[in-house]
Amino acid sequence: MDIFLLIVGFLFTTIGIIGSFLPVLPGPFTGWVGLLLLHLTSVIPMSYTFLGITLVVSIIIWVLDYIIPSMGTKKFGGSKWGAIGTTIGLIIGLISPIPLGFIIGAFLGALTGELLYNNKDIKRAFKAAFGSFIGFLASTTLKFIVSFIFLGLFLKITISNWDKIF
Repeated sequence: MDIFLLIVGFLFTTIGIIGSFLPVLPGPFTGWVGLLLLHLTSVIPMSYTFLGITLVVSIIIWVLDYIIPSMGTKKFGGSKWGAIGTTIGLIIGLISPIPLGFIIGAFLGALTGELLYNNKDIKRAFKAAFGSFIGFLASTTLKFIVSFIFLGLFLKITISNWDKIF
């Protein structure tokens, strides 16, 4: 059972990194579930303080994920249409064969949303789309860093207890 929990925990921390880019997956929280599964094994010492701190971090990042993009959008004069366009463009960019399509798609989606909202005022729409894009990049970068740290913690704990596992 410990090996199963170890494998599933590793998958969750890895999916947490992928979830940093996908809006449908809560990246850091998914990575935290991987850490929880690791600590549910019988051979890894359970540390409620560690789990509590990492849970609080993942919840803070989850809340900031909703605040940061809207801050970027509002700072540059954007609208809700720009934020919606960013999300739609991100999803389209993810399924497109274009390298880094999610970044290009997020920006073009924000621009399209702002153009629809601002009645084709290209200068204002471009500025607002840029703000929405910057907010998206800041939020995604923060989620990626935390998810990557969670994966690193998972690997560190696993490697340091390797002799107990096998």
